[in-house]
Amino acid sequence: MLSARSLFQEIIDHDDSFQLFCSIAASGESQGGWENGRIAALVPDGMADLAPKIARHGADEDKHGRIFDALLHKRGLEPVPVPPETDYTMLLERHGIGLPHDKLRREEPLTEKDIVVYLAHSRVTEQRAADQMDMLVKHFGNHPELGKAIRMICNDEDNHLAYCHEELLRLAAAGHGRTIQGVLRESALTEIKVYRDVSLAVMAEMGRVLRWPRAKSAALTAGIQAMYGYERFGGWHRMISLRMPERRGALNGPPTVAPAF
Repeated sequence: MLSARSLFQEIIDHDDSFQLFCSIAASGESQGGWENGRIAALVPDGMADLAPKIARHGADEDKHGRIFDALLHKRGLEPVPVPPETDYTMLLERHGIGLPHDKLRREEPLTEKDIVVYLAHSRVTEQRAADQMDMLVKHFGNHPELGKAIRMICNDEDNHLAYCHEELLRLAAAGHGRTIQGVLRESALTEIKVYRDVSLAVMAEMGRVLRWPRAKSAALTAGIQAMYGYERFGGWHRMISLRMPERRGALNGPPTVAPAF
């Protein structure tokens, strides 16, 4: 019977599929680290209080990329090129989610609206990241090879999501509510399509590597499409709600280190 646990177990048990999984994850995290680092450097003067938190977010993402690279190296594996159709971060940017890279490469300060849009985009994508890590911790939190890594990343993703909620609520109270609401809705509806397409591409790559029979690949494709149907019908609403988190000031202070990696 197909399940998230059995599927992921199969992927991590095979060196080639594990190599691809960690390479995709490391690439996305490293890209997120660069983006947040550039945004932190370009925060407008009127929002300077956010710069250390955005920098902390970027440092966490960089750390996650190093963790996935370390998991590869522990098996004697090297990162492999990421197929473009599996590059979640790149495809999000191509669809307008995230600040354009050409803007981030300049040395011009961002606008206040840019920061509001960035945080709204992050609230959506961090929900996806937190959901995925919660699932992995549920099934593999005690795994001898992966458990410590995914628990650490999961805690960071929960912090990132809490920070997005808290800062967006503060900005909404300061008069940005209408912008935030519109960006959240547009971002969520775009993200669920990108996530579906990336999921289909990743499963196709894994099927090729693991030589899945057509029936298994078809069942997984149907499952991904069904999940998209659920999210398109109403599941996307979980990605746009805002509530004050239990973790207040989640990104205050320096980033946590990962000495084991």
